[in-house]
Amino acid sequence: MTRIVITGASGRMGSNLLRAVSEGEATELTGAIDRPGAETVGRDAGELAGTGPLGVTVGEDLADALDGADVVIDFTLPEATARYAQQCAEAGVGLVVGTTGFDAAQRKALEGAAGQVPLVVAPNMSIGVNLTFKVLDTVARALGDDYDVEIIEAHHRNKVDAPSGTALRMGEVVAGALGRSLDANAVYGREGRTGVRDRETIGFETIRAGDIVGEHTVMFAGAGERVEIGHKASSRMTFASGAVRAARWVTGQSPGWYDMQDVLGLR
Repeated sequence: MTRIVITGASGRMGSNLLRAVSEGEATELTGAIDRPGAETVGRDAGELAGTGPLGVTVGEDLADALDGADVVIDFTLPEATARYAQQCAEAGVGLVVGTTGFDAAQRKALEGAAGQVPLVVAPNMSIGVNLTFKVLDTVARALGDDYDVEIIEAHHRNKVDAPSGTALRMGEVVAGALGRSLDANAVYGREGRTGVRDRETIGFETIRAGDIVGEHTVMFAGAGERVEIGHKASSRMTFASGAVRAARWVTGQSPGWYDMQDVLGLR
């Protein structure tokens, strides 16, 4: 039985994670954390999950919930995740991170924690998306430099970072397969007289609208044909289910930095 703590319990992902853990095989919800002062603090986590009482009270201090836990699943904000990573490292508890948008200092904090406990860090926990990463690597290597690469992503109006972490990871996969640097070749949106497209460019276009859960398309456009590889998520439960699978996998692993390719055995 994997004993799991969920942070960000009242967030968009929180309720789905609570439900996924409570309904999962060989998983037990042992803690639920929300931001200090939130109206959910002190309530039963089942109220947020929509499952009925779970016997777990929502708290506001992660340290109080780590005793007896195997792993924490965190989909919150970069500054909170960096703090949680340090607490997990001190308590010897694994961590699954779906948060995106880390700056250099926050990523360094996660890397420090990975020296003490196992971390699964992935911009997207969907099984389908992570299979897509594998496909993108294969397609990019086969098509080579003769095809222009553009990445289009769409999310709900409340998403605060752009491009999405998933889109950036797709860009990294394609760039790596083509022997390019994403930092040197990425173009984020276009406006005005941009000139002829550089062949090594990897372009990104971002859409923020309505309640779109998450859509990603990578376009390889050549002379006379176009290959498009895409993924559309219709429910956040797909991310929650993947995160719970990662939590089961990471329990018992050696300290280190892992991702969903490791979890799915796709290395």
